[in-house]
Amino acid sequence: MSTAVETNRRSAAPEEGLAGPNFLRVLNSERIKFLSLLSTRILLLCGVVLLVGFAALQAWGIGQVTSAAHNGGPGGPRAEALDTTSAVLHLPAGGVSFAQLIVGALAVLMISSEFTTGMSRATFAAVPTRWPVLAAKGVYAVVVGFVLTYVGAYIGGLVAQPILANYNLHLDMASGEVQRFMLLNAAYVAAVALMGLALGALLRNSAGAIVTLVALLFVLPIIFQLIPGDFFTEARKYLPTNAADAMFEAGSSSALNTAYLEPWQGTLVLVAYVVALLGAGFVTLRQRDV
Repeated sequence: MSTAVETNRRSAAPEEGLAGPNFLRVLNSERIKFLSLLSTRILLLCGVVLLVGFAALQAWGIGQVTSAAHNGGPGGPRAEALDTTSAVLHLPAGGVSFAQLIVGALAVLMISSEFTTGMSRATFAAVPTRWPVLAAKGVYAVVVGFVLTYVGAYIGGLVAQPILANYNLHLDMASGEVQRFMLLNAAYVAAVALMGLALGALLRNSAGAIVTLVALLFVLPIIFQLIPGDFFTEARKYLPTNAADAMFEAGSSSALNTAYLEPWQGTLVLVAYVVALLGAGFVTLRQRDV
């Protein structure tokens, strides 16, 4: 009888080794949870439509102003003040300011919705160490934020090309300047997605985390701009959106904007936001019960 028991233990050992919640299994489970929701697919589609729509609208607007200037119309002074070359180069990523909100909200829901529905109890019962869950969600947040922004901006540029051509304007999607700006914007939206994920883990409330993210990205820059004083003028440079604006100037052939930090400083400030929020979210996830 003891021989039979030993044989059964030996045959069961390899299966036990394969059944553990390793990171690849967690990554796969998070992929299933993420893509199986209809709301996720709708939000992703909305993000792409927003990027493409804004690129097309901006192309039409730049063309109208330029055409009015050439014909001596009422839009002439606006066209003289508009840097047409820079506006056309930055056009594909024109909708990023709004797309970041969709991606950030989606990242918040990736983790906060689990606490709302109670799925977190099953998730963390299967993965007691918890950090693989946050890491797997972070991988998808980065991939979705980066790919959605880059692909949406690229399609937007392709849609804008024939519109610009009607006004004798040209957009080269293969140029280094256009690609540099699109890649930096995609990296920024990926950083926003990580901040949204961290806020979702920290607050465990979808509405609260999304409102906090909106305040950080949209409300605080306006408040800091309205309040006079050297302190707020200097502090505004360290807000995430202004740090991103400084990062966007990395590798640019144009003169740097003195209202922002140096490009490397802006990049470090943005990374610091991501690391600090993710660290706080991870500590909260480890210490609080589900």
